[in-house]
Amino acid sequence: MQDSMSEPPSPSQTSPDQPLQAQPFWETTALADMSAAQWESLCDGCGKCCLNKYEDEDTGDMHYTRVACRLLDHNSCRCTQYADRSRLVPDCITLTPEHLEKPGWLPETCAYRRLAEGRALPRWHHLRCGDPEAVHRTGASVRGRVVCESRVEDPLLHLVDWVR
Repeated sequence: MQDSMSEPPSPSQTSPDQPLQAQPFWETTALADMSAAQWESLCDGCGKCCLNKYEDEDTGDMHYTRVACRLLDHNSCRCTQYADRSRLVPDCITLTPEHLEKPGWLPETCAYRRLAEGRALPRWHHLRCGDPEAVHRTGASVRGRVVCESRVEDPLLHLVDWVR
C-alpha cells in the first residue's frame, strides 16, 4: 500500500447536479497500490470478520458462529482496541493485500474480498452511498446478533447461516 493523501472523490462526495469528475479510487487503484487511508476506508464496519469461524477440513467451507471477539463493540461493530488488536488477540489477522490471494475465508459481502474477486462494492457500502449506518440498516452487519466470546463455552454450539 502506498501512502498518498490525494484521493479522487467518491460518488457520495459529489453533489447530484455535478457530473462525477473521476472514477472512485476503488475502481481505479489496485488493492496493493492503495494508500493506508484508502485501504482502511474499504472496511464497511460489518464486524463479520471478528466472528469466530471454522474451516471444514474436508470441503474448505467456512462456518461462522455468532460468537464475536472480546474486543468487538457490538453496537458500532468496530474493534475497541484496533491499533493493538494483533498484540491483544494473537490470532487476529491484520489484513493485507497478500491475504487476499485466496479471499474465500472472508465474508462474501466484505469489500476487500469483493474487490479482490473483481466484484463491485454493494450499494449499501458507505463509500457508495455516503452513509456509514447503511450497513446496519440493511442487516449486513452483526449488530444485535452476536455474543461475546468471554460468555461462551463452546462456540460450535452457536453456528449461524446468516453470514455469507
